[in-house]
Amino acid sequence: MIPLAIMGMVGMGIVLLVLIFVLRAWWTTPFNVLGFGAAPEQPIAFPHTVHVDEMGIACEFCHRNVTTGEAATVPSVEQCMFCHTTVQGEQAPPEVAKLVEYFEAGNPINWGRVHRMPDHVQFVHEAHVRFFTQEKGFTVEETCTVCHSKVRDMEVVEQKRSLKMGDCVDCHRDNNGPTDCATCHY
Repeated sequence: MIPLAIMGMVGMGIVLLVLIFVLRAWWTTPFNVLGFGAAPEQPIAFPHTVHVDEMGIACEFCHRNVTTGEAATVPSVEQCMFCHTTVQGEQAPPEVAKLVEYFEAGNPINWGRVHRMPDHVQFVHEAHVRFFTQEKGFTVEETCTVCHSKVRDMEVVEQKRSLKMGDCVDCHRDNNGPTDCATCHY
């Protein structure tokens, strides 16, 4: 029979591990364990390395609303087909065939959300892009990397920055942005 002292130590160890996991997820990104902290599986693999890095496609070409609206938006199937009407066939990767299937069926692609913020937080991409491009002299892509890291180098996009309140407030302080609660919270 296992002594109670050993069972108590094992129990305390488990509680400590759970506490560490929860606290890390609360203040930063969660550990990549049991699917927590992992990039969501996408219906079609979209290698930014090919599209952005190799082909030189600018972020705002696909994320059209990023410089003018609140959300960056993901491209519609029709927008993807703008290029892929010519980039398909036997030489194209199998993922292009999936895209064509969505297009021909008239179905949208339900992309998995990668970067999340709480529902009670408003984040206006346009204001941030305008600030970093006009005030700091960044390109749009450099601006995107501030929060999204170097997506151009990612085969699978994952959240690298915590995007928690402290992270955002620190960035606002570092860049003389407003820190009034009503700026970001509804």
